[in-house]
Amino acid sequence: MLVAMENIIQSKTPKKGKKIFHITFLGFFIWNTLCIYWVYNSLKMVGGLVAVPISLIPYSLGPLLMSTACWLYYRMRLSNKRGLSLVAFVCFWIAYEYLHQTWDLAFPWMTLGNGFAVSHQWIQWYEYTGVYGGTLWVWIVNILIFLIYMGLREGQSKRLRQILIAAFVLALVLPLTYSLYIYNTFTEQPDPSNIVIAQPNIDPYAKESTFPPADQISILTHLSDSLGQHNTEFFIWPETAIADYVNEDKIRTNNYYLQVQHFLNKYKNGNVITGAETYKLYDSRKTKTASPTDVPGEFADNFNTALNIENSDEVQFYHKSKLVPGAEDIPFGNALSFLKPAFEHLGGAVGSYGSQPEPSVFYSQGGIGADPVICYESIWGEYVATSVHMGAQFIAIITNDGWWENTSGKDQHLDYAKLRAIETRRWVCRSANTGISAFINERGDIVQRTGWWTRTALKQDINLNQDMTFYVLYGDYIPRIGCILAVIGVIWILVSGVRVVRRRYKEKLSKV
Repeated sequence: MLVAMENIIQSKTPKKGKKIFHITFLGFFIWNTLCIYWVYNSLKMVGGLVAVPISLIPYSLGPLLMSTACWLYYRMRLSNKRGLSLVAFVCFWIAYEYLHQTWDLAFPWMTLGNGFAVSHQWIQWYEYTGVYGGTLWVWIVNILIFLIYMGLREGQSKRLRQILIAAFVLALVLPLTYSLYIYNTFTEQPDPSNIVIAQPNIDPYAKESTFPPADQISILTHLSDSLGQHNTEFFIWPETAIADYVNEDKIRTNNYYLQVQHFLNKYKNGNVITGAETYKLYDSRKTKTASPTDVPGEFADNFNTALNIENSDEVQFYHKSKLVPGAEDIPFGNALSFLKPAFEHLGGAVGSYGSQPEPSVFYSQGGIGADPVICYESIWGEYVATSVHMGAQFIAIITNDGWWENTSGKDQHLDYAKLRAIETRRWVCRSANTGISAFINERGDIVQRTGWWTRTALKQDINLNQDMTFYVLYGDYIPRIGCILAVIGVIWILVSGVRVVRRRYKEKLSKV
């Protein structure tokens, strides 16, 4: 892509910026489509003529934002040398990735640093940088290769080529060597806790309609009992395992809750972390996401929830925060508030979930901290790290990947969980409704995993950890620095553009 842009820049063709935007958009569109084609399988769960287009926007915006970064690079080249412009280009790219992680249309799946999830032995230093360190690594290596190629093509001095080749070798080898050293010498501090994961393998469409919730819980308790032992401290069930709406204020009298409590009677120190669909009732519109019910003057918030149920009256709630645009949340809710009646007309089932602004930590009676992460949230490194900073000693991911069917989406989602383990140096215990469930250790190794579309359970003694990595302490500092530099770059481009316009205007006046 860098070579293609350079060919256009050095050509005599008109409208170079437009051509660069078009060719890069085409390339990135093909790349995105090949990587995340499976997204479109999940749209069957999204109802309504309004919700489906909104759900498509985040996945479709990626190529557009990538091409915009390339266009800004071209604009930078108009008034600066290639070296400085390439530095600006990296900042523009990182700023795009961070924007696509933080705004209402977020979809950070295609962040370049995520690609190393399939080779986690190479990026053990993510405990210092997070995935943006991987993005930076990709760009440094590619830019050096590009400069070496251009040096040969343009006949640059042998000395300069040697320096570039040496820089390329160092940029490639040093991070890789350091990572492999960490991987092979890393040892976990022993602090065992017995965990059981259940994978009920219930069709995601049936679980919301024709499969009785009580029967689903019976399957989960049977699977959990098959591996549970007297010292099991956590049973982890998947997203929306309790597949019927539960009133949070009356949960202790709810039949599904009592069913789980009955199961826990035989496990003195046991906790069940489970997904559920819950709601809260209000006598006024107390939140922005509350919708009117059939009862006059009554409003309700629906939540995609994680619950921690234990052998006491204590129940802990976590409401999913990183909601799927369109399917679970109306992007830019204030600006698009005129759409709210349309979603309410659909029964409030789409684009109307409530959430909480901050992550949570579930604590067992024994004081063990677990980070509840619901599905889509597991691709936000800093968000997961925040819970770890708050005291989580392991990460519990609950998900339902069946919407994507048997595609690479479920495998990518599992691989990304390895990155969270490395960044935080926490075990990941992942329960998926239809697969793939897994235990991942602090090095990012998948210690155990289930098959796809299999009803089963896994048991593992994991090690709890209380140490804080550099990334847990400081989060996404790389993209924040990149964004500041990108803003400076954009201002530079604007100022340079104004100067060009003024110069042309003066030249025009002098001719007159």
